Amino acid sequence: MTMNGPRIILASQSPRRKQLLEWAEIPFEIMVQPTDESFPPDMPVPDVPVHIAREKALAVRKKYTSLHDDDNIIIAADTVVVLGNTIIGKPKDREDALSILARLAGNKHQVITGVVLLKGEREIAFADTTDVWFHPLTAEQIAFYVDKYQPYDKAGAYAIQEWIGVIGIRSIQGDFYNVMGLPVSRVVAELANLLMG
Repeated sequence: MTMNGPRIILASQSPRRKQLLEWAEIPFEIMVQPTDESFPPDMPVPDVPVHIAREKALAVRKKYTSLHDDDNIIIAADTVVVLGNTIIGKPKDREDALSILARLAGNKHQVITGVVLLKGEREIAFADTTDVWFHPLTAEQIAFYVDKYQPYDKAGAYAIQEWIGVIGIRSIQGDFYNVMGLPVSRVVAELANLLMG
């Protein structure tokens, strides 16, 4: 799909989100601004990634004043991994990564990506959820993955498209690309809505 008209700005440094938009053949630029990724402690879990994505989008729009007009669309996203009702963020270090994967092994968790699109005063915001089931994993498998792939920049300490996803994931229900970091088919549909509106 090709887009004509407004500039499309991806407010993310994630190489996975960049790759997914490229696969969708959407022309875009990357602009990022560091943001606070905290959230109110009583915020419902599904609202958290949308809240963080909105902060990312607004921070980019605030920094780059040329993005305030209707000729630009900003896309921001945030992905969280949820086990039970607990949000699991990016691992702090090797021990944390090992611990996170040991908890995910043999269990079902959810991956929720919040997406915010801004175009002038218009906003489209949504969250997409994918259920993921891991096979049981041995301590040796987990240590091999962490040491070789260094998943310290990934929510839940893993990437589905890497070795651990290939050998460790039993099944998923929902959008595979959502687990990679962007429910790209829905993003494309919402972009079309913005461009028609």
